[in-house]
Amino acid sequence: MDAHEPPLGCLAEHFSAALSAVPGRLHFAAHSHHPWPDVTLDAQRQAWTDAAVMLDDKWDHVFASVYPEAAGHLARELRLPGGEGLAFAPNTHSLVLRVLSLLPERPRIVTTDGEFHAFERQARRLEEDGLCTVERVPTEPFDSFPERLVTEARRGADLVFFSQVFFNSGWRVPALDQLVAALPPGPLVVIDGYHGFLATPTDLSAVCSRAFYVAGGYKYAMSGEGVCFLHAPPGVPWRPRDTGWFAAFGALDRGAGSPGAVAYAPGGRAFLGATFDPTGLYRFNAVQRWRARVGLTTAAAEAWVHGLQRRFVEGLRRAGAPGAPGPEALVVPVEDPRRGHFLTFRTPEARPWAARLKRVGVVTDARDDRLRVGFGVYHDEAAVDALVARWTSLSGG
Repeated sequence: MDAHEPPLGCLAEHFSAALSAVPGRLHFAAHSHHPWPDVTLDAQRQAWTDAAVMLDDKWDHVFASVYPEAAGHLARELRLPGGEGLAFAPNTHSLVLRVLSLLPERPRIVTTDGEFHAFERQARRLEEDGLCTVERVPTEPFDSFPERLVTEARRGADLVFFSQVFFNSGWRVPALDQLVAALPPGPLVVIDGYHGFLATPTDLSAVCSRAFYVAGGYKYAMSGEGVCFLHAPPGVPWRPRDTGWFAAFGALDRGAGSPGAVAYAPGGRAFLGATFDPTGLYRFNAVQRWRARVGLTTAAAEAWVHGLQRRFVEGLRRAGAPGAPGPEALVVPVEDPRRGHFLTFRTPEARPWAARLKRVGVVTDARDDRLRVGFGVYHDEAAVDALVARWTSLSGG
């Protein structure tokens, strides 16, 4: 570990409420509901206090202070030229629906077979009614994925949608800038960054003028639900058909050249919906201030997590537990640097194994034949060693 990695013992102390809530629990699902740092409790209280004191004037404060602060954190983290292209929403699904509402009638969508259920379910439902056609590019073999996605997009597409880190494998798409640059100029491009944001350093400066990017606070941003965001390419007068009244805030020309036309705010705010709970923004801002205070960068978090992953896999190799999922079952080997904050084991016993682990106090999760084990900055070596011990104790059981 190098000198820029986070002081994990200290960081674990910053999660004292979550880590002490259930004594003996080993939570290794940071890729799912990430524990919240203690600073989020004060942020939650502050949101309530502001609502009580300001009442109707709360929204002036949210849009003048809370929202711009959150946008500033995002712009710095993602290397965006500013926060003008950003919109917040309770979930990424609502934001993706607004992007879909930009598409022409019966669009052709090029995506992958590794997208999260929210997008995959929506795409399949549209297909059922003949409202779109969808081509799903297999993510595996990983090395040839970018080339195969580009080839399919060049056959014609209105939308290209793919993940930065695939939820069912943990594999990270390398060189986003090169992939986006290789795509044909016509289709909209959406990158689902939920498993990449604050998990792996992400520089969107070369692609922000072309690609949408969606992510949120539920996972590695440690801020909980209700605080998701979209970056929209700037300089375009976006007019999504799926629209809410907040999308009119800041509209400078209500007619936009057409008397009676529905007005939209400039930039990313054109993708805002309607009334939402701003509490998640308070938590997000508190976490970002805390990260800056303790010196926790995304690069440091990734280095720490990858080190813990290696320790875990080495522990399994030493134990040689028969009947337990082992390193040979990893979808993305621990030696591959193109991996996210979780390890994925491919096994027909994924769901039963997750259930067995839960019975001995270990929280993981399973999707079909994939068992996912997630690591975070609230873990230390002792927690990983305890995981190995409980994992191998179930061998053959």
